[in-house]
Amino acid sequence: MSGENVIIFMKNSSLHVANINRLLRNAKLNILVNYIQSDPIGVTITTNKISQQSDMLIINQYVKNSNNINSLQVEEPCLPKSKSYLKIIGIPFFPYVNSQNKLTLNDIEMILKQNHIFDNISLASKPRVIKVSLKSNMSVVWIDIWDA
Repeated sequence: MSGENVIIFMKNSSLHVANINRLLRNAKLNILVNYIQSDPIGVTITTNKISQQSDMLIINQYVKNSNNINSLQVEEPCLPKSKSYLKIIGIPFFPYVNSQNKLTLNDIEMILKQNHIFDNISLASKPRVIKVSLKSNMSVVWIDIWDA
């Protein structure tokens, strides 16, 4: 998708998520869109399960028929090639000094966005923060990443 199409499409990304999910439910498919994000290639639409060809057809038709989108500049959708997992250990569960505020998903996502190592990745799901044990103040963070 061209850069101009990406900007136009992303302005209403939450509306597009709702509309695509309605179409998928109407087709009685067991898949839903979690979120839409822009990336250097165009737009990534992340679903709760691995998409089948019929799912991708519905999503592709919706995107190409969206208002103000030049459908000639929308390429055919494709699935990522593989999924990788990243396990980060030894992160404080309560990262703020003198605070009982625990590490949140927003904290993890903000750190990922600020680190150049993660510039060209797409999250396959939300990061998971797990406290090591009841008495520990350390956590483990699991990150699922789609490899393009």
